Parts: sequence; structure tokens; C-alpha cells
Amino acid sequence: MTGPVAPDAFLERMKAMLGAEYSAFLASYEEDRLYGLRVNTLKAAVPRLLELTELKLDPVPWTETGFYYNETARPGKHPHYHAGLYYIQEPSAMAPAELLGIEPGDYVLDLCAAPGGKTTQLAAKLQGTGLIVANDVHPDRVKALVKNIELSGVTNAVVLNEDPERMVRPFAGYFDKILVDAPCSGEGMFRKEEDMAKAWQPGWVDKYAGMQRTLLRQAAQMLRMGGRLVYSTCTFSPEENEAIIAEFLDEHPAFEVVPAIAGHAGFAPGRPDWLASGRYARAGEVAGTARLWPHRLRGEGHYAAVLRHRGEADAPRAATAPPREASPARAQRGGGGSARAGRAAAAAADPREALARFAREHLAAALPAALELRGEHVYAAPEGLPPLDGIRVIRPGWYLGGAVKQRFVPSHALAMGLRAEDALRRIMLTAQDPRAVRYLKGETLELAPGDLHAAHDSVEPKGYCLVCVDGYPVGWGKWLDGLLKNEYPPGWRWT
Repeated sequence: MTGPVAPDAFLERMKAMLGAEYSAFLASYEEDRLYGLRVNTLKAAVPRLLELTELKLDPVPWTETGFYYNETARPGKHPHYHAGLYYIQEPSAMAPAELLGIEPGDYVLDLCAAPGGKTTQLAAKLQGTGLIVANDVHPDRVKALVKNIELSGVTNAVVLNEDPERMVRPFAGYFDKILVDAPCSGEGMFRKEEDMAKAWQPGWVDKYAGMQRTLLRQAAQMLRMGGRLVYSTCTFSPEENEAIIAEFLDEHPAFEVVPAIAGHAGFAPGRPDWLASGRYARAGEVAGTARLWPHRLRGEGHYAAVLRHRGEADAPRAATAPPREASPARAQRGGGGSARAGRAAAAAADPREALARFAREHLAAALPAALELRGEHVYAAPEGLPPLDGIRVIRPGWYLGGAVKQRFVPSHALAMGLRAEDALRRIMLTAQDPRAVRYLKGETLELAPGDLHAAHDSVEPKGYCLVCVDGYPVGWGKWLDGLLKNEYPPGWRWT
């Protein structure tokens, strides 16, 4: 950038807030924006990715899986991106999920999840254990959320498109960890997003503060006693940061701030001195929250507060739904004819039977036992969910595929959630092989018999193959007489 594009009203306020630091802050707008990616450890460990990639990567200090890369590298134009080996993410945006302190088996909520960067980061920390519920109120943004969850190979996520107010009833006291990456005025992204800077208006601060206040109160009702909640924004205004937390603490005496700056080089403490004197009884506690300033570290502007419920987590989790593997007859209710004929027709139309046949013929690994049906579509449903009647559920679990005329068609999400060794037939390509890009463009491939790798000698060549790049799945193909019919989804193809 040749100079700051930030609005004058914003710059005047920052000058008054920062005082002697303002010149350094302003100078940061003259610097080039930073680019980052995060290794998806659901797929590959960090050392393995570093071994595979040709990218020149520098570590991000506040996360073991984050790295800076050069703007000219274009990691989104590489087969490893299509294999879900990493997620392109602004470096400071990696901090809130790190602060949440995920442990195996946690039940986690990402309340404002789209487009999914933090959701996939949290899911990688769970390593397939527990459960993650990813919600976003905007229908269009949920599409990107679903795609990124599937690309990353997440198999224990439920995706909702719901007003958080409606979620409080089924999820009251349910989650161990909650992330509220709240919508905000976006001041911390002005260097990265010039259009956001041009659109900014002073009234945005108060508008978003009202939303944030409500979201935090709703999230608190869904947290278990003893649970942890991280509130984060990508803005600088105290009204959206310290003031929100100070007011919340006054209203919720069972919550306390967990210091968020310890051990994180470059994180600055929250600023209670920017709050109205005497307005908040617990204002001093916000000094334990964290501010990420672009002139103090290599990243854009962020704020994060770690809150813990002081109670002991000894109460049982909210009541869960009954087993959802409904009988075929129940799934197909509403038909006519005799009971026996109805049961036979329902059994014939049961997508789970088609899935079972597909698994026997094409997979070397067992699929989850708990299944949920939506018409002809089959999902592997995470266990332990409460009843979600009346809630807009976009994905009730890992989408496995659907039945078409008694034949099961596997989903791309299934391919991305498998390991190479989970398939009976595999096509093993390297990232340098031109056929890898041709596959990702949707082309049919001519392959030699030696390109087909079978799990054992009795596997028939004809059928679905899991196409892999450097050992990691990128999608399905159908092998027939040396031709691989491409099953890569049109909306995902390399352009």
C-alpha cells in the first residue's frame, strides 16, 4: 500500500487512543499485508507437510500449525490445497481458536462460523473426537462453511443455519468450549481489505456492539459449568471489545477472565483505561484480555477474551436425542398398501442398504454405525446431540452420499474424510504429475493398469477408486478398462 486508506474519523480516534504509539500504528499501513496458511493436522502432521511442500514457510508464533508465506506463492493453486492439507488464513485470525484450549472429546460450538477457518482449526484439534457444531445465521455464507468443512475432511461436525436465540433451548448448558468470533466493524482488517475501509462508517461501532452483547449472552447460556468461552473480534474499538467483556462480567458473576497474553509474544493486554470511569465494577479484569496490534506483531488487528465459568462440570449434559437410525419403515412412512408390502418397499428403498453394499465393494474400513437419513441421503451422525426439532440443520453430520435407483453414489465429503488406505481401489498420483491437475479440472484420465492400486488381489478393477495426490485423497473416479471417469464435483474444479 502507498498510504492509509482508513477513514479520517477512524484515524482521529486511533490517534487519541494510542498516543505515542500512533505513529508506529500508522506506519504499519504502509507495509504490505501478510499472508498465512494453517496446516490441517486432520490430514497431515506439520513435519509431513513441510517435507512435501515447495512453499517457503515461516512459523506464526502463536500457533504450531500456522505459517507465513510469500504473496507470490499462490498456495490455493496447488493440488495440496485441493487435498485439504492446509487452509489459507490470516495469521492473527488463528489466535482465537488457539486460546480456546480444545481437548480431545470436547463438545464445541463455533457460533459465528462462516466461512469455516476457525471451525476447521478447532476440528483439527479434536482429531475426530467429541463434536463440533458450526453455526452461521447467513444462508449464503453457510455454503462456504460446508465446503471448507468437507475439504478439510471433518467428520464430526454438525452445520446449522440458525438464529442463536433459537439454539439456546436445545443446547442449554451443553458445550464444553464455545467460540464467539463476533461480527464487528472490521477495523483490524483495513490493511487487508481496502473495500472494508472505504465502506466503514462511525455508526458501525454501536450497531455491532449491540449484536455482540446479545451473542455473548446467548453463548453463555449454552456453556457447561466449568467450560471455556472465547470472544473475539477483528476490530480496535473499545466499545466492541473491552466494554462488551466488562459489561458481561458485571452481569455474569460466575464467569472470570483467563489471562490471554501469557506466553504469546506480541500480544498486548486489554485496556481498562479506555472504558468510562466507574461504569463497570469489574473493568480491571479486562487487562487480562488480548489485543493483537499490526504494529506490534506480524498480523492484522484482533481482540480476544478468554472467559471461564467457575462452576464444576459435574452436572449431566443436556438430554440427547434417541438413536436416530430409524427403521426403514419409519423412514418411508406415509405409503399405502398392505403392511407387508409397505415394509418390503421401504426396505428396498432404504439408502443404508445401498451404502452397505457400496462399503463392501469399495471400502477397506468400516463406516460409523450411527446414521441419519434425509430422503435418499445418508449422514454419519455424531452421537450425543440433543433433539434439534425446529432448528435449521444444514448438515446433520458427515455426508456420506445418496442412493439412486438402489445404487449408492458416494459424496465428495466421504472421499475427503477417508484415508488412502480406507479404499479398496486407489489411484496414487504425485503433485508434480500433470494428471493430478487434469483430474482436478474434471478430465477423464487414461491410466495404465499399474496406476491402479488394490488393497488385495481379489479386488476387481472395475468400480469406484479413491484418487490421491501424494497419498492424500482428492476425490472419486470410476475405473473401467484403463479409463478413469472423473467424479470430481463441478463446483470444486480447478479453474
